[in-house]
Amino acid sequence: MNRFVVAFLALTVSYSAATLGIDTISAISTSGFQCLRSNNYAFYIGRVGATGRSTRPASNIKNAHSGALEWNSNVDAYLFPCHSSCCGSAKQQVSDSVNAFRNGGAKCGTLWLDVEIYNWGSNLATNQQFILDMVSQCKSMGVTVGIYTNNNNNWQNVVGIDWAGVSSYPIWWANYNGVANFNNFKPFGGWSKPAIHQYSGDVKGPCSVGNVDMNWYP
Repeated sequence: MNRFVVAFLALTVSYSAATLGIDTISAISTSGFQCLRSNNYAFYIGRVGATGRSTRPASNIKNAHSGALEWNSNVDAYLFPCHSSCCGSAKQQVSDSVNAFRNGGAKCGTLWLDVEIYNWGSNLATNQQFILDMVSQCKSMGVTVGIYTNNNNNWQNVVGIDWAGVSSYPIWWANYNGVANFNNFKPFGGWSKPAIHQYSGDVKGPCSVGNVDMNWYP
C-alpha cells in the first residue's frame, strides 16, 4: 500500500450507509482534517513507516485528533515494513515506529501491519515468523494490532493462503472493486469477515489532501 487511506462522498461509488475514512501519505493540516470531517469522513489511518522510510508519524496523527477526529478509535496508523538489509528486525521496526510517533506526542487506536508482496522474500515460513515477531512486539508495547492485506495478490504469495497465524486480529481488506461493502469478501487466512474495506486507491482527495485511498466499515 505504500500510502495511507481516505474516502469520499464526492465520488460516484456504490456504498451502503456506514462509515467512510481515509489513508494517505500526504501531509494534512488540522484545517484539512476539519474539512474532511465536515465532508463526512470519519476516520484516518496514517503510515508510520519503518527504519529507512520517510513518514509523518506524529504530525498527521496529531492533526487528525485536533481536526475533529477526536477519539483514538477514529485515528489509526499502519506500518509498511522494510525488508532490505539496512532495516533491522521485525521487532526493531515496530519498536522504532511506535516510539517515533509516541515521542512525537501522537497516539493511535490500532497499528495495522501491512502485508503486501512488495519486497518480501520467497520463504513463506520466514515471512510468517516476521509477521509473528511484529505482532509480538506490538503486544509487548501495549499496541492494538490489525493486519492489512488481501487474499490472492498478497497473503497467498507472502505466507500462504491458508496460514491463520494472526487470524485473531482484525483484517483491513484491500480490494479495489469500487464498492463500499464486504459482499465480495472470500474467507482466507482464518478470517471470515473484514473489519475495514479499502475499496479504491490513488484517487484525488477532497479538501486538497492529495492522492488518497478510500475506505469503509459498517
